[in-house]
This record gives sequence, structure tokens and C-alpha cells, in this order.
Amino acid sequence: MSSSSLLHTRRRSLSVLACAAITLLAAAGPGTAQADEAYPNKPIRLVVPFAPGGSTDIVARVVAEGMRGPLGQSVIVENKAGAGGLLGTESVAQAAADGYTIGMSTVSTATVNPGLFTRAAKLEGKLQPVAKLVSMPSVYMANPKMGVSDFQAFLAKTRAHPGEYSAAVPGLGSLGHLMLAALNEALNINLEIVPYRGSGPALNDVLGGTVQVMADQLPSAMPHIKGGKLVPFVLAAPARSAELPSVPTFAELGYPELNELGMSWFGLVVPAGTPQPIVQRLQEAALASVRSPAVQERLSSLGAVAVDMDQAQFPAQIAAELSRNKALLNKLNVKPE
Repeated sequence: MSSSSLLHTRRRSLSVLACAAITLLAAAGPGTAQADEAYPNKPIRLVVPFAPGGSTDIVARVVAEGMRGPLGQSVIVENKAGAGGLLGTESVAQAAADGYTIGMSTVSTATVNPGLFTRAAKLEGKLQPVAKLVSMPSVYMANPKMGVSDFQAFLAKTRAHPGEYSAAVPGLGSLGHLMLAALNEALNINLEIVPYRGSGPALNDVLGGTVQVMADQLPSAMPHIKGGKLVPFVLAAPARSAELPSVPTFAELGYPELNELGMSWFGLVVPAGTPQPIVQRLQEAALASVRSPAVQERLSSLGAVAVDMDQAQFPAQIAAELSRNKALLNKLNVKPE
């Protein structure tokens, strides 16, 4: 072969290789280089859909601090309150699915709000569960003037005087409303349910004796219990509380469905479509956080319990509780807004 022919052949081969390389780069797209970068390479935003200082916010900050080490990046808590947690939840669903915006999910935002708000129902399928992290017991309490010291006394008095006592709940259709309505049905009693605009006003009236009964998360209730202003008579919890060893759980008393309904939980979610390796990385970091002794000690001081479960079950649990709570709302004739 002549030198000119050989040169022509080489040029043609180089041209073919160049075209092939261009084709591969085009197929890979501009996101490939980004996908190859180590995640995370910048701080992560954790949206809490409630105001600072509440149980969700406190748990989020404890967990976020524990995630810093496993991720090698800060997890910055951002409070975005409003509409019963709907505004913050919407902001997570609408964020880029890149792992840099994650959200705190609660039993209320994930399994009650979709039955209360049409806007919340539209978010179904737009959020991907990452991990269920913490379980928060609830305590059922009475004003001391009601004259009950334990569950049996409460049951006897409410059955002997149907309709004479009332229970405060933090809003029509709220989780608290579902809990007290289910209590009435399961125990065959007739507490008058009084809805308030939030837990604060409800608690104030129970403390003042205007209303006699309330259920609340254990951490926020404990100061009033320790101060003798409220009398605890039953817990919705995995086990008895070390701080209230004489107070039984609903499960012990033979009401497992009330025990399950009354236990709040907190978890992490991300926008749907977040790549699975990123979801896995976040899950591992979050679980490492809640399993660390320092975080467990802090959670325990709040009355919270780190969850030990197969995280593959978390989406199924959300779906089951959503179905249950929609049925309870229908039974109470609470229509979505």
C-alpha cells in the first residue's frame, strides 16, 4: 500500500473514532459528570414543616447533627411552617431530586393531611420515604379536678357519667381528634370532643379545667405532669416510660389499635425521582445518627425512641396508616378542604 493510501486510511480511522467518542458523550448527557461526583459535596437542607421549638423541630435538629459525621457535610435545618405542615411538605415535593433538599415527615403530614386537604392529597406519589427514625409516645391525661388517678378510675367515671366530661383536641380532623374519637368508640364512653386551633389553646383549657381530658406527646406533657397540673392515666407507647413507670400502655390493657394510633413517628423523605444511591446514602447516614449513643441519649431525654425496623417496610406502613386515617376521617364526616 502506498504511503498516501496508508495516510488516508489512518485519517479515516481517526475520524470514525472521533465520531464514536462524540456519540458516546452525547448519549451520556451533561448529568454524567455531576453523577460521578461524590455525594454529598455541599450542605444539605432539611425542611421541617413546623415552627421552631416543637417536637418535630427538636428531633430534626438532633438527627441532623448526628448525620454530619457519616455524610461529611452539614445538614442545615430550615423551618417552613404553615397549613398544618402542608407548606413545608409541598416545598420538599417541588425541590430538585438531587439529594440536597430532604424533609421531615410525620404521621400527621404523611397519613392525616392527605385526608384533610386536597392540596396534600395531590402530593401523593411526589415524595419518596427514606427512613422512619423516631417513635414518639403519647400520654392521655386528665385535669386533677376530674378526680381520676389511673385508667380504671377514668374508665369507671366516664362510663358512669356519659357526656359530662370533655376532651380537647388540636383541630377538627387532627391526629388528636382521631385518637380521642377512637378512644370513645373502643372504650364505649362518651367524652365530648372540643376542637381548638392548635395544641397550645387546647392545653391551656385543660390546665384551667374548662375541659377535662387531653392526649399529647409525652415530651411536651411531662412538665405539666411533673408539676402535678395533669394526671396521666394511659400511654400509647412501645413500652412503659421510665419517667412514668406506673402508667400502663394501651397494649397492656388490651387495646393494641389505640396503642398504634396514638404513637407518633418522624422520618425522612425526599422528592420522588431522587436516585437510589443517594436515597441509600441518606438512609445509612440517618440510621447511623439515631443509632449513635449520643443521639439516643438525647432522644431518650425528649421521651422519643429510636426506631429499629426494616426500612423496606416504611412505605407500606405509610400506605396502611393513610388508608386507616382516611377511613376514620370519613367516619367522623370530616371532609377535605
